Amino acid sequence: MRIRLDPWPIDTFEGQLTLKPFAGLVFDVETDRWEAIPTRGIPEAVREVLVVDGKPRMEARLLMDDDAGELHLAAFGAYVVGAVSLCPHGSRQAELLEVRARRVLAYSSDAPLEPARLSPRNPHTGVLEYEPHAFSGRQVEGPRAAVQRLMLQDEQKLSRQLASPTPLEEGDADALPESLVLQDGPVRLGGGGSAVVGYVKTLHTDYLGADRIGLLSELKCGERTPILRFRVGDRGGAVSEAEGREQRFTWYVRLCEAPFYQHPLAGIMRLEMHAPEDSSFVPAAVQQIADLSGALLGKLGSRLHKDSRAPQNLIPTAALEQAMNRSMGNLDLVTRRIRTHLVAQGVVA
Repeated sequence: MRIRLDPWPIDTFEGQLTLKPFAGLVFDVETDRWEAIPTRGIPEAVREVLVVDGKPRMEARLLMDDDAGELHLAAFGAYVVGAVSLCPHGSRQAELLEVRARRVLAYSSDAPLEPARLSPRNPHTGVLEYEPHAFSGRQVEGPRAAVQRLMLQDEQKLSRQLASPTPLEEGDADALPESLVLQDGPVRLGGGGSAVVGYVKTLHTDYLGADRIGLLSELKCGERTPILRFRVGDRGGAVSEAEGREQRFTWYVRLCEAPFYQHPLAGIMRLEMHAPEDSSFVPAAVQQIADLSGALLGKLGSRLHKDSRAPQNLIPTAALEQAMNRSMGNLDLVTRRIRTHLVAQGVVA
């Protein structure tokens, strides 16, 4: 028995590798030959690459009681969505875009709430404005889920706004986008038709099976697997169970060689894009993006001495995370402002 490290630090929520088998069907769409495909470099036609990410934060849990004495869950929360714009050919410096904190008062009450405006004693420290958003149910995690949902919606909106349109029909010979978006995590439901690639840093779901997953260990830097197709939410039951859920193209890329003491999938990332319904072909745009993905991600992959989640936590992503943390402000100071606000409103004894 050989023992090797999962590369991600122990204080992250989960490790980099879990590999729970995908219960649904996965189809070959690019080729029937299951073998490594080399990268073809980054064409000059791709002028801009944008890395989009979001970050949520809970700032204070609340419990509200209405005039009837009924209790409701609520919370002050915040999230940031932003992007890093860069030239894949290195002709200009990277630029931060749209990095701005949005604050949310999430609550379960049926009665509408007014926005909460937290004015500081020192006007130079700014006003914190929490926009009310109601959620259904009384689950303890309801406020957190509401903030997360709003963040994902804005993340998808920003990705579609920044990405070039991408035709998904058969027969478009040259469909490379000028602006390609790399979005942290899977692509979202309802976002087809644009050049948005979801990059999944962790390997928690196994879409390959025991007879194919061995190829991931054999991939060299920049190489990828053939493109596959699956349906989101497919649990392997009747077709009607997955009806209405979108389809995805997916493939795996090796960013770098894994150190000998880490498991052999340590340098692997999974990518995905939207797929037309029941497509038995790969649109030219998806094919061309897959072909350049190894070269692009090899450039953007982080290094272990700078980032403990290397190489999957891309260099632009790490820079964006720092900017998002600054945008939300110091949590201790924000919590103090919330207490002061509640006292001033006469809701805290």
